[in-house]
Amino acid sequence: MENIKIKTARNEMMDRPVVKKEVVEFLRTRQKPLSGKLGEIEREANERRVPIIPHETVVFLNLLLGQIKPEHILEIGAAIGFSSSLMAQHVGENGHVTTIDRFDVMIEKAKKNYEVLGLTEKVTLLEGQAADILPTLSGQYDFIFMDSAKSKYHEFLPECIRLLKINGMLVVDDVLQGGTILLPDEEIPKRTRAIHRKLNSFLDTVMNHPSLESSIVPLGDGLLMIVKKEEIELSSLRPL
Repeated sequence: MENIKIKTARNEMMDRPVVKKEVVEFLRTRQKPLSGKLGEIEREANERRVPIIPHETVVFLNLLLGQIKPEHILEIGAAIGFSSSLMAQHVGENGHVTTIDRFDVMIEKAKKNYEVLGLTEKVTLLEGQAADILPTLSGQYDFIFMDSAKSKYHEFLPECIRLLKINGMLVVDDVLQGGTILLPDEEIPKRTRAIHRKLNSFLDTVMNHPSLESSIVPLGDGLLMIVKKEEIELSSLRPL
């Protein structure tokens, strides 16, 4: 695989699992590895500490998407194109994945990965800020995967729900923040306190909304699974 230097801030949550470390090690090493070129991309990313979804989440999404068989998928946060490539395996002959990213280096790497995997016709990468792009999208998605800036989750929620089909699923990654989501504000470092508050506000909105069904799965740094049960007044989802 061609190497492109990707400069990313160290994500300390990658080393703070929300379940016991030995359980995480079991989930990451004992479950079936991906085969072929996609497996090579996953292994290279893990070796280089490029932030992609961990293997336990890979296995879970593979199983989930294989059962629900979505045709139209939206992703917020393409990174190197790994998760969108994984999801593209499940959309069928007439399905499509649309993904969004704003970082030039990530976009370049994602496009090269789509070429390597033969997915250039199956995945559309929209370049720019999700806050600007989401309102321009129309149509209905069966499945949405949000793995972007955690401070923006609540801001993006109304647009995601607008774009989601009734009984469609929105999956949001990294909602437990290495377990620190449980801590009071005063125990959170000042530099991350605003993110902590916004993420808690987001979780409160989703988990208490009468028109959404949700469940948190302790895989990776926490997956929040949301099903839209009926049409929703979007103002009820916006941050206060």
